[in-house]
Amino acid sequence: MASNPLPRNIVVNMLKDNGITKVKLFDSDSPTLKALAGTGIEVMVGIPNNQMYIVAGDIEDAEAGYVAVGNEPFLSSYNNTYDNITFPALQNVQKALDKAGVGDKIKATVALNADVYESLSDKPSGGDFRKDVKDIMIQIIKFLHQNKAPFVVNIYPFLSLYQNAGFPFDYAFFDGGKTISDKNVSYSNVFDANYDTLVWTLKKNGVGDLKIIIGEVGWPTDGNFNANDRLAKKFYDGLLKKLVAKQGTPLRPGELELYLFSLIDENQKSIEPGHFERHWGLFYYDGKPKFPIDLSGKGKDKMLIAAKGVQYMSPRWCVLNEENKNLSMIADEISYACSSADCTSLGYGSSCSKMDINGNVSYAFNMYFQMQDQGDYACNFNGLAMIVKTNASQGNCLFPLQLVGAGERLELAYGVSIIAGLILAFFSLM
Repeated sequence: MASNPLPRNIVVNMLKDNGITKVKLFDSDSPTLKALAGTGIEVMVGIPNNQMYIVAGDIEDAEAGYVAVGNEPFLSSYNNTYDNITFPALQNVQKALDKAGVGDKIKATVALNADVYESLSDKPSGGDFRKDVKDIMIQIIKFLHQNKAPFVVNIYPFLSLYQNAGFPFDYAFFDGGKTISDKNVSYSNVFDANYDTLVWTLKKNGVGDLKIIIGEVGWPTDGNFNANDRLAKKFYDGLLKKLVAKQGTPLRPGELELYLFSLIDENQKSIEPGHFERHWGLFYYDGKPKFPIDLSGKGKDKMLIAAKGVQYMSPRWCVLNEENKNLSMIADEISYACSSADCTSLGYGSSCSKMDINGNVSYAFNMYFQMQDQGDYACNFNGLAMIVKTNASQGNCLFPLQLVGAGERLELAYGVSIIAGLILAFFSLM
């Protein structure tokens, strides 16, 4: 979900250059699937929530081969909107896969948020499904078990830290700190505790051996004081080391299968949950890696291979004209710029939060200017702005240039999310 996404062929080559062999898509964008065809990259494709009405009502419309039905359809914030259609949609997709003769190899499932289960005792053993969705979830897990399909769940330790002021900082990572004890089992990180809460939940509801896949897990790098490259690296280093060691969790030791969220930053993603939502990528918007990392988990950190062949617009930036002394309209102009452009890096604790007021204004003006493909008309702001050819970036605050060559993929704020997650084939990297 980006204003000018990277061209598909460039992204596919970047995946191949970095040894990534499995990807997860959140929609069935046909040109993207064609770009991935013949590459040897395994693809998991999703059916968006707003399309579940179609497959819930007519099995023939499900024969496109989608496998992930919906994305977190039972979020509390959805107020039960998708409760009555998710399970019928899941059934129809699996029937379609069976009819196509691929049901034994391709399984339909539902990508769920971890809020579908909870623990009244604040310990994993107290886990069970949320009361308002329990009946539906029991139907779903029995269907998954019957069809040998996995339970896909998204777990975000960052959100545990973000949403709870008193949450122990070290408990969000994998290098020790706070521990909790539950039935003679110790937990030193919230990822394991959350995962095993699900294990207990499945066991209590009759499918204790149901396979679990982590559909999303990651750490953002901007938009919040706990969202930065340093902490993202700390989180990924611990997670990757854990995966390669095949530690699993206390109740499910062994290999874990998971998707890292996400591949590339998305400047059009909704920021209702928080400004960090646009900064989950391992790569910036232009395919440049953010920090050194070893995807094999062996600790041999190096920068990932950047996207090749990326084309930028002309080196022009829109900044505040400091010679203009009529500053009474600045607040309104900043508000106008940021209503359309991505100003999330200006927030408290974010990468651009340490600039002075002039820097903040220039950043907002430039983000709007770049979003409008550098049209001269987009750098006026009632005479407060001017175009310069010297890079306006300050310190750690990047004033980006817009990309070219991908405008045809722009779907504005309602666009499809093309590549928002990736899964690593650790076996081939070891």
